[in-house]
Amino acid sequence: FQERFRVELMNAYGLSEAPTATHGNPLSGVNKAGSIGMPLPDTESKLVSLEDGVTEVAPGEEGELIIRGPQVFKGYWNMPTETAYTLRDLHDGGGPRLITGDIAKMDTDGYFYIVDRKKELIKPGGFQVWPREVEEVIIKHPAILEVGVAGVPDAQAGEAVKAWVVFKPGMTATEDELRAFCKKELTGYKVPKYFEVRDALPRTTVGKVLRRELVREHKEKAGIK
Repeated sequence: FQERFRVELMNAYGLSEAPTATHGNPLSGVNKAGSIGMPLPDTESKLVSLEDGVTEVAPGEEGELIIRGPQVFKGYWNMPTETAYTLRDLHDGGGPRLITGDIAKMDTDGYFYIVDRKKELIKPGGFQVWPREVEEVIIKHPAILEVGVAGVPDAQAGEAVKAWVVFKPGMTATEDELRAFCKKELTGYKVPKYFEVRDALPRTTVGKVLRRELVREHKEKAGIK
């Protein structure tokens, strides 16, 4: 896109609870591909442990992104329980912080990188698998047009990695071929146990794959409540 239109794309990050943005790559300076950039002025941002939700993690380590700044909302309308969960005071003297639910990591230059959504973490046999990581590998396969990955109930491991794939017109691949392709870049427990071929994937109005809808359909077919 940049080569064709001779413009520079700048990644940024924001969410409904903190519009319009909290992070962005600098307009003048290093623009790191794949990064959401650094916190905007007057915005405090840090990553905390997935275990206790308080301890700050070191650069390069994954943690939950929490934010404090003038763009953070005051709360959900008539939803006190949800507000109390999303806006929490960590008793660091600065007041409530927005608990985003997004997992990220920060490099030594202070640039942040989104990993995935906390609630979509898959735990096969106690291990941790981020759907996005698996999706980014599968989409490299020459026959794949679209892919969605999520965790589904599994009798042996408690939860298993499943991939829903859409093939490019006129192309196909077997489950064994897709699994072998994944094994080239993924540790064994991250390789999908199940694959399902579809004509299309359910998406939100802004184009995001609805992983929860894929899981719901899987449970419905399997008779799982």
